Amino acid sequence: MLFILTLGILDSVFCYSPMFGFKKRRAPLFGSISAEDDKDIEVHKPRDIARHSFWAEARLLARDLLFALMFAALLVVFVVQPVKVEGTSMEPNLHNGERIFVNKLIYYGLPKLQRGDIIVFWYPDNPSKSYIKRIIGLPGETVVLCNSHVFINGTELDEPYIDPKRNVNFSNPNYPTPTPPPPILGQAFFKYCDNAQSGATNVPPPPVPNHYYFVMGDNRDASSDSRSWGLVPEKYIYGKALFRYWPLGRMSIISRETKYNIPSQGGTNRNESDDSDEEP
Repeated sequence: MLFILTLGILDSVFCYSPMFGFKKRRAPLFGSISAEDDKDIEVHKPRDIARHSFWAEARLLARDLLFALMFAALLVVFVVQPVKVEGTSMEPNLHNGERIFVNKLIYYGLPKLQRGDIIVFWYPDNPSKSYIKRIIGLPGETVVLCNSHVFINGTELDEPYIDPKRNVNFSNPNYPTPTPPPPILGQAFFKYCDNAQSGATNVPPPPVPNHYYFVMGDNRDASSDSRSWGLVPEKYIYGKALFRYWPLGRMSIISRETKYNIPSQGGTNRNESDDSDEEP
């Protein structure tokens, strides 16, 4: 009996005392069953979780980036197009070397063209070139140029975006005839005034035909436009100036800038047809 008691005391001292490097043994919470004994119990290791989370996030980022690139490509192909401004004909509003986005949906009549819109189009005499100008005369309107002013249907057009220093000679009755002479479109659908005080003409010009537009640059003294080569066919217009993105210091939305004092008759819809209309 004494021997058994001695063994019990020694077992307690060596197995449960910290001074001999042994830790106190505790019975398992669930008896003798551990997590490794049950295959249905998931054991999560922090390192494995972190590695899995990293690659999952990387895949999601790559997916989002791919979708963003696809969306940007579709946007550029069908909705907007970057355009570089070349020349000084649109100063002081657009300068040489500036870069803008244009709305390509305008080619499909979205939205409808209005007076004052800045448009890009294929040059009628050489469709391999592109021009950028402002719409001045709409289909059905008469255009008279007189003493540095524009008269639409006999009413002077208010153009606050024009720099007077760049608008000295453009509509002087004595403005020299371009060489070579302008084509029929340029001669037939606008006139210089016969009376500088009233802006009147003895014989008014015929109205701008349907599906055509009279355009001019804002720098009237240094712009090749409808005064010299004629009207712009609607089918040649492929974009409307939307946003200037370069240089960064001049980044801005490009708008019509003013509410004109002349009611806009609006352009003809590209889908509309009129058998009575003849191309000039």
